[in-house]
Amino acid sequence: MHRRGVGAGAIAKKKLAEAKYKERGTVLAEDQLAQMSKQLDMFKTNLEEFASKHKQEIRKNPEFRVQFQDMCATIGVDPLASGKGFWSEMLGVGDFYYELGVQIVEVCLALKHRNGGLITLEELHQQVLKGRGKFAQDVSQDDLIRAIKKLKVLGTGFGIIPVGGTYLIQSVPAELNMDHTVVLQLAEKNGYVTVSDIKASLKWETERARQVLEHLLKEGLAWLDLQAPGEAHYWLPALFTDLYSQEITAEEAREALP
Repeated sequence: MHRRGVGAGAIAKKKLAEAKYKERGTVLAEDQLAQMSKQLDMFKTNLEEFASKHKQEIRKNPEFRVQFQDMCATIGVDPLASGKGFWSEMLGVGDFYYELGVQIVEVCLALKHRNGGLITLEELHQQVLKGRGKFAQDVSQDDLIRAIKKLKVLGTGFGIIPVGGTYLIQSVPAELNMDHTVVLQLAEKNGYVTVSDIKASLKWETERARQVLEHLLKEGLAWLDLQAPGEAHYWLPALFTDLYSQEITAEEAREALP
């Protein structure tokens, strides 16, 4: 026996039902989008009211500023995205991070002859605070990271390299790949690294280790100590503190500027 074919009327009914379901789905999606948009607008309005009410605390308290930035991020608002508009006029955060960026550049330039363009976030924080004076607006390490990320957008050679539980700030346009980053992380403990250290810890061949270290030397990010016991030590000046016993004076910072 042959099965009866589906009639034209049944096909038409099926297509009509599908069209209605699709139309209903579109209406529901549009309603949900409208509700979400309304909620988002309300959240932004409440955020602006919150910012207006607490603007002094946002400016002066670094921890409160971090929490406020996180609140903004949840709805895609970036108070640092523009130097104009509500956020800049109300909070002055655009000017704050611009000025902080300038201070970061000045400190990194002043220390470049010592560290080759790499500095720990802690050391950068300490030097920036020294330069700002006792009565200036307080600055956190989170503030520094946000300002550096803005500097990265300008293509100034700034970068942030995770090392252990902290960060190294790169202020020179050197090409650093994952191999270089891993070696920097390995050097964190002692402030230096050797070819043997790299071979033992990373299981690399000698040539690979030497290529990475030679690149760090060429870029001025490492110093070679041939008088060290055993074998050559490659020191990372950004990772040891003896070089920072001297304070950076304002005059030294000015002389480092181009």
